[in-house]
Amino acid sequence: MDIRMVDLTQEIFQGMSVFPMHQQTLIFPNATHEESLKKCGFMFATNNLLINEHGPTHTDALYESDPHGATIEKTPLDYFIGQAVCLDVSHVRETEFITDRVLEEAERKSGQYVKKDDIVLLYTGHYDRNYGTDKWQTDYTGLDISGTEWLGRKGVKNIGVDTPSIDRPDDMKYSGHLICQKYRMLNTENLCNLKEVAGKRFMYVGLPLKIRGGSGAPIRAIAILME
Repeated sequence: MDIRMVDLTQEIFQGMSVFPMHQQTLIFPNATHEESLKKCGFMFATNNLLINEHGPTHTDALYESDPHGATIEKTPLDYFIGQAVCLDVSHVRETEFITDRVLEEAERKSGQYVKKDDIVLLYTGHYDRNYGTDKWQTDYTGLDISGTEWLGRKGVKNIGVDTPSIDRPDDMKYSGHLICQKYRMLNTENLCNLKEVAGKRFMYVGLPLKIRGGSGAPIRAIAILME
């Protein structure tokens, strides 16, 4: 049996698309090879990063939308690692919601079963279709209340999507975030390459930076498959 790893993490780079209210990502030199050699006689290079907690591939802490929720460094690590299932909902259009019926059908077609304490990733196809275009921040589907409730009742601990948010951009109820608070589920956003794991069960790892008081944090997300 072989082990295959799939990188589910978007690159971090200056000019990357971020939510309009968030800090733009800036990367600039702290010291070049030439500068360090001149100043200390040893050659090294370092960069500075200015980045929003929710800019790249990231996980939201419960604190993001609940002032009484745990911040990212106080969230137990088992929320970010464990058994995972990726459901294929790529047929859902950006004007439609991911409902409980959609998830039930996706689960049935996958041949998998969503279990208590699973991490569930939703392959919408949005990254494949629209990353790097003007539609990335504006045209994608999201969970409605029934869909998020379905995941909550299953005992899911973390929901991941290949879109900027688990909520559709025009959903002013923020249905996904609202129900995540009810069930104390986390949500992970801006994933990629979910097509490679759609319909499969695997080990997921998406550990966050340990930011004191963080409302969320960038992660390096990977899927580990036994094949």
